[in-house]
Amino acid sequence: MCVCVCVCREMPSLLSPILLSVHQVEKRLELVKQVSHSTHKKLTACLQGQQGVDVEKRSKKLPLTTLAQCLVEGAAVLGDDSLLGKMLKLCGETQEKMALELILFEFTIERDVVEPLYELAEVEIPNIQKQRKHLAKLVLDMDSARTRFHQSSKSGMSSNVQPGAKGEHLREEMEEAANRMEICRDQLSADMYNFVAKEIDYASYFQTLIEVQAEYHRKSLELLQNILPQIKAHQETWVEKPCYGKPLEEHLALSGRDIAFPVEACVTMLLECGMQEEGLFRVAPSASKLKKLKASLDCGVMDVQEYSADPHAIAGALKSYLRELPEPLMTFELYDEWIQASNIQDQDKRLQALLTACEKLPLANGNNFKYLIKFLAKLDDYQDDNKMTPGNIAIVLGPNLLWTTQEGNITEMMTTVSLQIVGIIEPIIQHADWFFPGEIEFNVTGNYGSPVHTNHNANYSSMPSPDMDHSDRKHNDQSRRPLSVATDNMMLEFYKKDGELREICWSMVVQ
Repeated sequence: MCVCVCVCREMPSLLSPILLSVHQVEKRLELVKQVSHSTHKKLTACLQGQQGVDVEKRSKKLPLTTLAQCLVEGAAVLGDDSLLGKMLKLCGETQEKMALELILFEFTIERDVVEPLYELAEVEIPNIQKQRKHLAKLVLDMDSARTRFHQSSKSGMSSNVQPGAKGEHLREEMEEAANRMEICRDQLSADMYNFVAKEIDYASYFQTLIEVQAEYHRKSLELLQNILPQIKAHQETWVEKPCYGKPLEEHLALSGRDIAFPVEACVTMLLECGMQEEGLFRVAPSASKLKKLKASLDCGVMDVQEYSADPHAIAGALKSYLRELPEPLMTFELYDEWIQASNIQDQDKRLQALLTACEKLPLANGNNFKYLIKFLAKLDDYQDDNKMTPGNIAIVLGPNLLWTTQEGNITEMMTTVSLQIVGIIEPIIQHADWFFPGEIEFNVTGNYGSPVHTNHNANYSSMPSPDMDHSDRKHNDQSRRPLSVATDNMMLEFYKKDGELREICWSMVVQ
């Protein structure tokens, strides 16, 4: 502007550095205005509640509030008798608290960050810029008054006439215009430098943003951490827990039992209605019936009346439970020891080695293994009717009690390792009362009314010498988990073939 040029002519050494600095501030003003405006717009878009309304109205607009209402309403529909209803209620109440924290957070952000940014971008900086435009107008006014005064002075000098009232008036007008311009210029400079000095205050808006966010997330995390133990406690104390495919110890701990529910339920049912059923554990049940029974056992339910007429479904459910355990009942850790015991040629030493392995079973596994073997020994008492000798039982159930983590082909499964497993299970069933002395109450929980197992080898007083028709079996670690009931049946047919074939298989194992 021309006023700048004139002033610089009068005081060049004093004002040039100031004007340069003011020019730089003017540039920064525009940039800060752009950034503040953009940030305010984006930050406002992040707020979920409606701005400028009270807490209640703002809460209704939050998606989190809508979710909380949906969860609470769902909990009311399902009721406290449902685990899902309990979970919905706890989560709904938590979401309500989270929504309240979110509202308070947004109020704070709006008050301490959004509104100050709006004030900066839309009020403070525009006011400075308006003042800058006003200064430009005053400079033009001063230039115009100066021009008129000089023209009047030149006219008087050329006519040798002393300046009159008009000339004095023009001088006063010029000086007044210069004074107004100088005042406005000083005020503008002061505002600009104040803006620069307050930049630390403007920067603190963003520190506040992070601090408020941190506090909001801290409180939200605290709410979630406080509710999680309650949610877990409800789930842990809930009676209806799945058991198929779950670790044995986990199922027993959650259900507060010593004997797995499917094992006790199926055994006590079979003691009532299946001991004389021919081909028990060998004959495949109806797939749909088996699926239904497994699902009911997963819910902790056993419809005695419905399944008493279908012992094969009960046997299939028991077999499936053993097969679907993540770790076999006889454990991976003892697998090699079981196999090595089965390879001992001396019968008495073999039994002693098997007993040693039994005693090493974890408590939960040992209790359930003893329970199952005692039942299978009782099943053997009815072999004339059910045709399930200890050897046949071992053939169809053995691979469901012990398997290795390594994979093998079906031929290996049906010969080497499976024969070894049969050689482990069969003598344990035959001499169940030597391995596990004393009687056992099958109806542990008193829900089924099954008979008490009696010691069918009560007169047995010395080390048993079971009639094993094979010699020492070489350890082979290639095996696999049992595949299905169909595979078990195929294995049984394999074993039932003539003696020559079985002798060939045994000779292959020994070699």
